[in-house]
Amino acid sequence: MPEIWLSYGPTDVVLDVKAENLEKQIAPGGTNLTDSEIASKLVTLDMTKPTELVIMEYTKAVQKVISVFLETCAQKSVTKPKILVDKSNIHLAKNVFSDPSISVSEFDNSQLSNGNLIFVGEMEFDGLFGYNTLSTKLLRRFGKESMLEAYEKRNGNLPLPGDELRTMEIAKKFTDSFDISAIEIVANQTGIVDISTGHPSSTASASKSLSSIAINEIGKHRIVVISTGKEASNETLSRSLSAIWNCSNAVKEEGLVILLAECKNGLGSEAILQYVEGRMSVDRLKSPAKYVDGMEDLLFLTEIGKKFKIGIVSILPHFYTKDKFAMIPFEGTKKAMDYILKTYGERQKIAIVSDGSRVLLR
Repeated sequence: MPEIWLSYGPTDVVLDVKAENLEKQIAPGGTNLTDSEIASKLVTLDMTKPTELVIMEYTKAVQKVISVFLETCAQKSVTKPKILVDKSNIHLAKNVFSDPSISVSEFDNSQLSNGNLIFVGEMEFDGLFGYNTLSTKLLRRFGKESMLEAYEKRNGNLPLPGDELRTMEIAKKFTDSFDISAIEIVANQTGIVDISTGHPSSTASASKSLSSIAINEIGKHRIVVISTGKEASNETLSRSLSAIWNCSNAVKEEGLVILLAECKNGLGSEAILQYVEGRMSVDRLKSPAKYVDGMEDLLFLTEIGKKFKIGIVSILPHFYTKDKFAMIPFEGTKKAMDYILKTYGERQKIAIVSDGSRVLLR
């Protein structure tokens, strides 16, 4: 019996699958860059001027790039940059970048006009914009009015990760007005595959690198078990749903997707919170008067749920997963496997996605 280890929160959990039940295991490809190759990608940035690196979401890939950036500064005998981090991750960043010569402090939204800022982020896919880039992250964070425009220009009510969408032009236009820089990272579970530097509206070109390692033409499958592949992508329900969007085109009608997502920080979006509290209706999602954070994920979830069943291994209360979203909750991977074999038969084949946030199944 092969043991397959899948990311779940800060740890990995084992999924015991008999060889006769394992259809295939899917992960992104790509050749990882060496430290010297990463450094060569960063030299296009002006390290001689005062610099502040902004971490909007903490991942191992972001940590790696910043570490190489700091090493390069030391080699060139230039001043190390300040590191600005969202409040939720500041304690973690201070532990990781513990060198007393490195300043780590909380990022203040009012600092966006600071021309010394370099935003560092890892690119993924996105159901509304096609790609989750630093431009879309900045738009979601600072451009709520423009987010309504993007939501209204969506192409239907189903997620379209990996597509070239007109909504991305709204994100690029929004960031055009800011004099800031970006380091856009393409990664897999084992390392960094590519880096693009420059203005956030141009670094989105790294999407070609992401697609080249992520797309898998695998046909349709009845049962798909998905891990998001990294802690940052399964901290909340809203954040983890992108892994389902990325795999949705490879799931048969009336099939089953089981998502491994710890969701230690809860629901993760205002729209989903309003929905479970009875303050947001599904009808309102189709043509809202104003945008509410996470509205597109709630819309996609209600529509995807009409195509196939969704199960979830998480710590969320069943009141949320089962009662509000009609998901099938499981207390662990063993219970999930038992359910599959009991419901679909002892010979049922299972496709396993070990890095759902960075693959695209077609």
